[in-house]
Amino acid sequence: MAGTTASAAASLPRGAGQRVLVVDDDPRMAELLETTLHLAGYTVATADRGAEALRAHATASPEAPDLLILDVMLPDMDGFTVCRMLAERGARVPTLLLTARDGIEDRVTGLALGADDYLTKPFSIPELLARVHALLRRAGRPGEPDRVLRFADLTLDEGSLRVRRAGRLISLSPTEWKLLHYLMLNADQVVSKDQIVDRVWHGPFDHSVVEKLVSRLRAKVDAQPPALIHTIRGFGYSLRLPAGQ
Repeated sequence: MAGTTASAAASLPRGAGQRVLVVDDDPRMAELLETTLHLAGYTVATADRGAEALRAHATASPEAPDLLILDVMLPDMDGFTVCRMLAERGARVPTLLLTARDGIEDRVTGLALGADDYLTKPFSIPELLARVHALLRRAGRPGEPDRVLRFADLTLDEGSLRVRRAGRLISLSPTEWKLLHYLMLNADQVVSKDQIVDRVWHGPFDHSVVEKLVSRLRAKVDAQPPALIHTIRGFGYSLRLPAGQ
């Protein structure tokens, strides 16, 4: 899992004690997720088998998790099977799938079987927390109110959808807003064109479409210096301050 910068960490969405069950048979990943979510304000339990996720929803216990973070590859049954069995039981728990697979078919399968969202490993801490926050909010179990993401003199308000640069309001289309939101969640990291297609459109698009979208967004966000949206040739794009600033 990638790290995060101090500027991004200050504006990460936080929980309010909601119960999260992490199901992953990799002890290091489970420990990292448990620590990260605990520090973000969630109550976290871990398991290493799909059967434990099913048992957690066997009864209407007040201790049942509010959110399930489920690895696809588990030793007893895969995450797809867990999603299917939970759906058959009528369990309505928001589920975030973690997968090392990068194929569209696997992601579509998970969503079709009842998962609410997915993340492909490796992923960044800001994106993980943003997705957890969004899933709980949609399920009616919100934590802190929508937050304002900040990077340098750029702000993005998740509640009002307003974007400002040095106090100046910037008008963005919905797709431009989603791209900027994704870049801000991954500030100082490099995101590829494939990742942008995956996160912004959730479907197949030609890379030229990404290039045009980035160009439009850059014209609006970087209308005044310093430039924040940078092309990393051969890799993708990054929201970062120029070298030396």
